[in-house]
Amino acid sequence: MNSRFAVATHIVAFLQYQQGQPASSELIASSVNTNPTFIRRLLSLLARAGLTKSMMGSGGGALLARPGDQISLLDVYRAVDEEGVLLALHEHPNPACPVGRSINEVLANEVNEAQQALERRLSATTIADLAARIAARSA
Repeated sequence: MNSRFAVATHIVAFLQYQQGQPASSELIASSVNTNPTFIRRLLSLLARAGLTKSMMGSGGGALLARPGDQISLLDVYRAVDEEGVLLALHEHPNPACPVGRSINEVLANEVNEAQQALERRLSATTIADLAARIAARSA
């Protein structure tokens, strides 16, 4: 497990909160409390997925590529999930062992159901939803 999804969600929520004002990777990094290089790498993945775009020139920076109510958490998850698997199965269990021989086949269904449940849940929440919750907490 890594923090790419959480940080990418932070980025797009921050951009939503900016209300159309471009944000530099340095500004975003100060909110995330991380390195601007890491932010730029995630912005690249988010842009490739059509979730963010860049405005060049003085005063430029990152923006959402579409309204926050049209970007789900599932969109963000898919943009930065390079493996495409929430829980990976063990690659080389011992085939001579009864557990090793069967574990992946038995566990695969459970893992697939967990992945589907995660995706259903993430698809139900938009970046605009998160930004509204953030604003309510800040008030």
